Amino acid sequence: MGNRLTKLYTKTGDDGTTGLGDGSRVRKDSTRIEAIGTIDEVNSWLGLLISDLTDSEPPITPLTEIQHRLFDLGGELAVPGFQLIKIDMVAELETLCDHLNAELPPLKEFILPGGSRAAGLCHMARAVTRRSERILVALSETETVSEAAKQYVNRLSDVLFVMARILAKRHGGSEVYWRSPRV
Repeated sequence: MGNRLTKLYTKTGDDGTTGLGDGSRVRKDSTRIEAIGTIDEVNSWLGLLISDLTDSEPPITPLTEIQHRLFDLGGELAVPGFQLIKIDMVAELETLCDHLNAELPPLKEFILPGGSRAAGLCHMARAVTRRSERILVALSETETVSEAAKQYVNRLSDVLFVMARILAKRHGGSEVYWRSPRV
């Protein structure tokens, strides 16, 4: 593959618009660009989390694959009507979630984000994933967003929640249970 970018700045966005993969231009504050940017944030949080883990920790391989899928999702969103995220990818996340959850005790209380640094980073990725899901739903009110894309992001937040629990346990931390108000 040749060079994709010869210059990093193009000046074409100086007017407050950005180009999509189909050649069209949209405002930088559009819901579509907000969705793309938030997916990129999730990917960045996952990159930070991965950098905190050791090579021998099992979540690294699925997290790296998830990063590739998120990059695909950003590409899908950059080309309206194009679909890269498929329903079988949603099923992969469900299988991963079930596999990871099998090593955890049943959750009987709400937990607070944290428990260890790695768990906290995973919770940050989860929270931004939830925000990206809300933005995808908002985008789907006015434009076509694949059901698989919305489902993938929804399942990803579940996977990250379970991973955060595992990381709290493995990194010597503990889950902090929410104390409901006593009336």
